[in-house]
Parts: sequence; C-alpha cells; structure tokens
Amino acid sequence: MADYRMQDEDQYLPLRETVYKKLRRQILTGVLKPGERLMEIHLANQLDVSRTPIREAIRKLELEGLVRIIPRSGAQVAQISEKGLKDVLEVRRALDVLSSELACERITAQDKGKLRKACENFEAAVKKGDAAEIAEADVAFHDVIKNAANNECLLEVSGRLADQLYRYRYEFIKDDRNYGQLVAEHKCLTDAIIRGDRISAAKAAREHIDRQEMAIIAQLRRDGQS
Repeated sequence: MADYRMQDEDQYLPLRETVYKKLRRQILTGVLKPGERLMEIHLANQLDVSRTPIREAIRKLELEGLVRIIPRSGAQVAQISEKGLKDVLEVRRALDVLSSELACERITAQDKGKLRKACENFEAAVKKGDAAEIAEADVAFHDVIKNAANNECLLEVSGRLADQLYRYRYEFIKDDRNYGQLVAEHKCLTDAIIRGDRISAAKAAREHIDRQEMAIIAQLRRDGQS
C-alpha cells in the first residue's frame, strides 16, 4: 500500500509525490538555489523520509530541467542561465502576443469580468509584498488571457513551459523595484484586450516580456549566474 501523508494544501498524496512537490516548490521559489547540491541524506533527514523518494524526486526533476546530474559530483539545482532565459522567453513572448490577439477577438463578457478581477487581485498581492503570492497572482492573470484565447493547442504548449516560466517569473518578482511597472503593464494589457484592440494588446504583451527579460538578465549578471 502507498504511504500517504497530509501536506498543507496537497491533501493526501503518495509520499514520493509529496517529496517531489516539496523539492520542486523549493527550487521554483529559490529556497534551493541555482547550483546548490542536492544531498540525498541531508534532504531525507530534512523531510523525514528515506532516501528512495528523494532519489525518485530528483530523477523526475532532472527530466523537467530543474535539476542537473553532474558526473562525480551528483545532483544539483540547474543554473538559471542567460541563454536559457532568452530561449524560454522567446517562446513565451510569441505565445503571450498570440494569446492577447486571440483574446481580443474571442473574449466573452464573463471572461472580461475575470480579467478585470485577476488584474485587481494582482495589484492587491503586490500591495501585500509577498513574492510567492504575487507570482501566483501573475500566473492567474495570464491564465485568464490564455483561456480567453480559446485555443487548446496554445494552452498545451504553454503548459509545457509552465515550470521554467515560473522559475524566471519568481526571479523577476522577488525584486520589489519591478512592482509598480508590473501593475501598470497588467492594467495596460487588460484595457487593450477588453477594448478588443489587437495592435495595442500585442504591443503591451511584447513589451511586458521585453522588460522582464532585460531586468532578469541584469539580475543574473549581478548574481554572476549568466
């Protein structure tokens, strides 16, 4: 029988899944930092589990690109590289522009209400100043736009990038100097989509990602990760 434990919001999950989700969350939010070695014994003691679910979680995280196995060194958290950032954001930029353009044409009255609410929720999260809450509100905001675009293929491709995007998003959001600009950009994008203005929405979506890329690259260079 599978070993289940209660974990916060996770309800009841197999132990291996609980361990995987916890390690994944720590990587995405920077608790486990880029380049940090993942010592099985240390993690097993920290999470009060055997080494087996730790090993299984590390393998799964390696497949997702969040962990690297280095010969003779073992597992470590994958670095956030400037090249990796540019590769991912090139795809995200194209997807966000397409999402925004399609949303201008296909958004329903109900989705317009959801978009306004998501924009307000993001601003409220920013005022609280909790990076994790801001990141989740940002994801929710962009998800409303993708859903309003009503394109299953777009949602599928976006879903494949979700983990890598979250990691870069968190890197950007943890710097509170970006908050005011982010709120303004979300409002601009929201207004353009609700008006059905494809050109303005595409421009707003493109510039939103361009500014994030420049800010994160500057941060990576300051941290010596690029």
